[in-house]
Amino acid sequence: MEIRDHRLVGVRQCPSPNCDPRPDGTAIELVVVHGISLPPGRFGAEDVEALFCNRLDASCRPDYASLEGVRVSSHLLVHRTGACVQFVPFHLRAWHAGVSSWRGREGCNDFSVGIELEGTDEAAYTDAQYSVVGAVIRSLRSTYGAIAEDAVVGHADVAPGRKTDPGPAFDWARLGAAIA
Repeated sequence: MEIRDHRLVGVRQCPSPNCDPRPDGTAIELVVVHGISLPPGRFGAEDVEALFCNRLDASCRPDYASLEGVRVSSHLLVHRTGACVQFVPFHLRAWHAGVSSWRGREGCNDFSVGIELEGTDEAAYTDAQYSVVGAVIRSLRSTYGAIAEDAVVGHADVAPGRKTDPGPAFDWARLGAAIA
């Protein structure tokens, strides 16, 4: 996958307002892998995109009540089919990790790229997702250069006790092989 002007070439762009500039001089050093589905456990719905673009009607489902007024985003969403949507250009800070730290450094949004995978903690992720995420991470490393071999982590790793995704169903060894 090619990155041009901080965007993946050939993927659908769906700009999210939930982003802002990274702090001056801050390099991209981390990739945070997430898992998400809305409604929970349902795949293929447009509600994740609506959430990231502030269009989700939280009153339409009782299980969405906690999402009322939430302002979040991610750089990318990878559907189970492998289709990819970009919400935030890589040079900007997406609001994906929340209260977080990595190796004692607070505020992971400042120096990371967030990649959401359509999925749950319990459901196996798809071949297409591993293929796309591997290609994206290789392109990020090629373009931005500061992402170390061990700097691809889960949301649970940067927000332990608060988040569990991408969950035990995510195969880290498989991703490692895809980005080697």
